[in-house]
Amino acid sequence: MRPWHLCEVKYSYVKDHPYEVAVLPVGAIEPHNLHLPYGTDTITTERLGDLACARAHERGARVALLPALAYGVDTNLLGFPMAMSVRPSTLDRLIGDLVDSLAAHGLRKLVLLNGHGGNSLKNTLRELFGRTPVFLSLIDWYAMGKDLYPTLFSDPGDHAGEMETSVGLHLFPELVELGRADDGAVHPCRLEAVRRGWVQITRPWHLATTHSGVGDPRRATAEKGARLVAELTERIAGYLVELAAAEMDERFPY
Repeated sequence: MRPWHLCEVKYSYVKDHPYEVAVLPVGAIEPHNLHLPYGTDTITTERLGDLACARAHERGARVALLPALAYGVDTNLLGFPMAMSVRPSTLDRLIGDLVDSLAAHGLRKLVLLNGHGGNSLKNTLRELFGRTPVFLSLIDWYAMGKDLYPTLFSDPGDHAGEMETSVGLHLFPELVELGRADDGAVHPCRLEAVRRGWVQITRPWHLATTHSGVGDPRRATAEKGARLVAELTERIAGYLVELAAAEMDERFPY
């Protein structure tokens, strides 16, 4: 039994070991080029959460890893077969219901550990702010380690590229078929303002990409993934330990 893993613990443990912080992994089900599994975002995020919670537990923090939410906002990938999507409002409501459950149990700190760029969960924090006694914070794990990318990757890519594939080769190599990957080339948008980044759109991925990949994954290695995962584990665990120890007084978190 992993004491931080809510799916594995028993009531006999929980009633005598109240948690201080809950971690909710949020992923997605969508294609990732031709070589990574549809559940890449969910599998990666849940395993990172497990590693970080294990490290925080070792350091004395009472943390609970909640079961992952496997479905995310994938409206712009529905042009690919079996991409599964929920509306942003649906995801907000589900997270809100889970927050209400935590509040009912007296747990006042929740970390959303997000692994999918389509999940705009900062808006969820704003939606729930002031409506619940639970303090919510958000970690987009793929953004947390961006300062490391220049030393690890030639081109990290945006989706199923070198970074994400390296992490997969480290965390779930049995599910990666790197030899099937294409180069992750992207078709340029015909609108110049969009190409320059002056204007944002929701990209229709079946038109922008060949097989949903953005970025060439073929230089990915398990060693690169291991180095990134090790640093992310330390950073996330460090935050969990700090958050667990923080007193929620009238000035918290300032």
